[in-house]
Amino acid sequence: MSPTVDQMREAQLALENPLFSDVAGDIDISFEFFPPKTEKMSETLWHSVETLAPLAPRFVSVTYGAGGSTRERTHQQVLRIQNEAGIPAAAHLTCVNATREEVDAVARHYWEEGIRHIVALRGDPPEGDAKYRPHPEGYQNAVDLIGGLKKIADFEISVAAYPEVHPDSPDAQADIDNLKAKFDAGATRAITQFFFDPQCFFRFRDKAAAAGIDGEIVPGVMPVVSFAAVERMSGLCGTSIPPWMKGLFEGLDEMPDARQLVSATIAAELCRKLYAGGVRQYHFYTLNRAELSYAICHMLGKRPGENQS
Repeated sequence: MSPTVDQMREAQLALENPLFSDVAGDIDISFEFFPPKTEKMSETLWHSVETLAPLAPRFVSVTYGAGGSTRERTHQQVLRIQNEAGIPAAAHLTCVNATREEVDAVARHYWEEGIRHIVALRGDPPEGDAKYRPHPEGYQNAVDLIGGLKKIADFEISVAAYPEVHPDSPDAQADIDNLKAKFDAGATRAITQFFFDPQCFFRFRDKAAAAGIDGEIVPGVMPVVSFAAVERMSGLCGTSIPPWMKGLFEGLDEMPDARQLVSATIAAELCRKLYAGGVRQYHFYTLNRAELSYAICHMLGKRPGENQS
């Protein structure tokens, strides 16, 4: 079978240019963490924050458990990151299992504490519930939540986007329509669910532009810490895993260092292709591990103490 034109172009680029030589570091980066459950996990998180802080991320976000199950821990970590690490911090906020008054109270408290950035999400169903159901006295979805937040204060608001169809969405066009409604309601940017095919992101970006969406759409990049875990997460959120990826991780279950090398290589190559397609903003799902995201940023030309973007 003869190689395709795209394959020939990739091969020619690889022959002509040293690895990542064409990546100038002119990028914006952000990182996502989750609130720790134990003291040891808290130490791991803070080590990750301290490791990544010198790369001057424009913000870091802290996730929020289904049904507000991590509300207090999210709040503590957001404030600590902003106050102690000096990094602009964003708090995730969802609609699940909460009244409007409860959500509004959390948002007001964040504003009073100096947090100016919210990641506004509909949220996933609580564990044990197969389907999302809005609280009868709560915000119905992310669009509704954004409108409520904007009434409270002029928050910077990031929202979710799905290059591959959201599990609850009837089709891809419905996802685009919903994303446009989020921007129309006041969203600042969209951060995508993780994906592994750069063409998937480019197609989504083009569809969004064709629909009149001119807001920033940032690719979410997830380095694979555990292939089994990524398989589980992909099944829940509808992300496609390329057939070749599983083979690259086979036999590495008991070899974490080798697994990290493979993971960093895959994610960095994805970022290189996104960069070649004009992407200059990246959001890394760190899973509270710094080394992989740091290595990828390094290969993209991002260096400590340099605000190059």
